[in-house]
Amino acid sequence: MNDKTKIDIETKFKVLDVISKSDISNQRSIADQTKFSLGKVNYVVNQLIEVGFLKFENFKNAKNKKNYAYILTPSGLSEKLKITQSFIERKEKEYEALKTEIEALKAEEDKNNLI
Repeated sequence: MNDKTKIDIETKFKVLDVISKSDISNQRSIADQTKFSLGKVNYVVNQLIEVGFLKFENFKNAKNKKNYAYILTPSGLSEKLKITQSFIERKEKEYEALKTEIEALKAEEDKNNLI
């Protein structure tokens, strides 16, 4: 993918996460679960298929032929793991920064209450 077609990490993570937790899905259900537009999900799914992180199969026995099994490939699973680790690290840093900010605000409040 070039820079113009690069999918942001959080979007990629959410789509991969929803797909990894469900056996059969369609893009509308992915959109509902991620709260993304159907067009965005379509774009992301197609990009993930193009880079080899995802494959899909049409269920021959399904009543609704629009249902597919979206399957994470081994490289897709590896990518999801990397993104998950990165996401956790980022959220831990955000948590620590918020904790520091809250402590500073409380200290300032205590200082102002003494005056």
